[in-house]
Amino acid sequence: MSAPEPNVHAQAFEGELLYWVTFDAPQYDSGGDGPYRKARIWGRYLRADPEP
Repeated sequence: MSAPEPNVHAQAFEGELLYWVTFDAPQYDSGGDGPYRKARIWGRYLRADPEP
């Protein structure tokens, strides 16, 4: 959606980035809130999708 942004949170790793992601299907969080169509995710929680 846009370029990654520096994560300035106190618990962020040095140089960690924030990424905006758009979900294929709306998602709910662990508390049942949502549905969310996009979210800002800390870089440490992203994994590359394996190529088919």
